This record gives sequence, structure tokens and C-alpha cells, in this order.
Amino acid sequence: MAEFDTIRTGAGVRTAQIDAGLRAHMNKVYGTMSVGMLITALAAWAIAGLATTTDPSSAVAQLPNGTMLNSLGSAIYMSPLRWVIMLAPLAFIFLGWGALMRKGSAATVQLGFFAFAALIGLSLSSIFLVFTAYSITQTFLVTAIAFAGLSLWGYTTKKDISAWGSFLIMGVIGLIVAMIVNWFLQSPAMMFAISAIGLLIFAGLTAFYTQDIKNTYVAHAAHGDQEWLDKAAYDGALSLYISFLNMFQFLLMFMGQE
Repeated sequence: MAEFDTIRTGAGVRTAQIDAGLRAHMNKVYGTMSVGMLITALAAWAIAGLATTTDPSSAVAQLPNGTMLNSLGSAIYMSPLRWVIMLAPLAFIFLGWGALMRKGSAATVQLGFFAFAALIGLSLSSIFLVFTAYSITQTFLVTAIAFAGLSLWGYTTKKDISAWGSFLIMGVIGLIVAMIVNWFLQSPAMMFAISAIGLLIFAGLTAFYTQDIKNTYVAHAAHGDQEWLDKAAYDGALSLYISFLNMFQFLLMFMGQE
């Protein structure tokens, strides 16, 4: 009986340690993601400010809404450089992130995530030239509330939603194809449908990624590889960051005021 009690006590201690570690792990994921969002917002706001001017004598180009661009703005938004800026984050995700996760230290992976967040800020800076600051802030707050609810559900639900992953990723691929097609068609109706479907897909991915981060930690915590767990936290932060960012952009299509 005493031996059984000892085993039960040991199991209880291990469970408590895993629970405490999981809370710290999730705090690290959300904390890293939040810092990344702050970097993105500050970078986008600063670059938009540096790229515009109110002095007609220094303006190089003017947008349809009357916003005047200086030489920096013209280079970023109207020259072939805009394609590099737009595609650089995708290149980082598909070509650089995997290599960082495999070969880099946890500190290097963290730095890579923050560099990616700054790069996204550069590519997103144009929203400050199109939409009002009020509508951007309003959309961000709505996205944050929706994200928090979805992530909380993904963390607490007893339902296994792991099967959602492949279905949702296929949806993302289809979404990218539809966006490329609509780039040529320029159909407002198709853009509306893409935004609505994209919002639903990334809402589902928010819940899926949250549960996956939780399950991955629990499955590997017993091994005690802290370096791997640290990198996994940054990888999870990136997944949730991308989901949040896409939800925000699709919501901005509905809520943004020019």
C-alpha cells in the first residue's frame, strides 16, 4: 500500500510539473507573439510615416486618395522593389524558417521571428496609406477579441481537432490560388468571398494551432529537452502570429474605412 501511495504521489508530482511547465510554455508563446505584433505595428506605422509627405514640393508620386509619397515611398510602393517586399516574408517562411528550426539555437530562432515580424511590418505599412488609423485600430481590437476566444477554446476543449489541420491547410492553398486568379480578374465579389472564407479558415487554424502547441508540449515535456521546447515555443508563436495577422487583414476588408 505504501509503495502504491509512493507511485501515485510521484505521478501526481510529475503531472503538476508538466502543468506548471505547460503554463510557462503557453505564456512564452503568447508573450513572443505579442512582442512580434508590437514590432510589426511599430514598423508599419514608422515606415508609412517616413514614406509620405505633406509638402507638395518633395512629393514624387500621389495615390488616388491624395496621399503624397516621397522618394522612399515611391520606391517601396510603386517600383519593382514592392514585389521583393511582398514576397520576402513568404521566402522567409518557406526557405528560412525550417533551416532555423533545425540548425539554429533558441536565441537565433527568436531573433529570426522578430526579424520576420519587422519584415511583415514593412510589407503591411501600406494599410496606413489606404485605411484610417481609427478603422485599423478598431479592426485590430475586434481581431484580438476573436483570437483570444478561439485560442482559449482550442486550449480548453476536450475535443480532438487534430484532423482539422490537413483540411485547413488545403483551404489555405486554395485561398492562395484564388487570390492569384483574382489578381488578374480584379473581381470585388470574388475578393469578398475570399475574405469571408479566409477569415473562417484562419479562425479554425487559431484553435487548431493552440491545441497542437499544447499537445506537442505535453508529449515532449518528459524528455527534458529545454532547447527544443524553447524553439517549439517560437514556432508556435509564429503559427499563431500568422493566423492573427491573416484574420486581421481579412477583417480589414470588411471593417476598414478609407
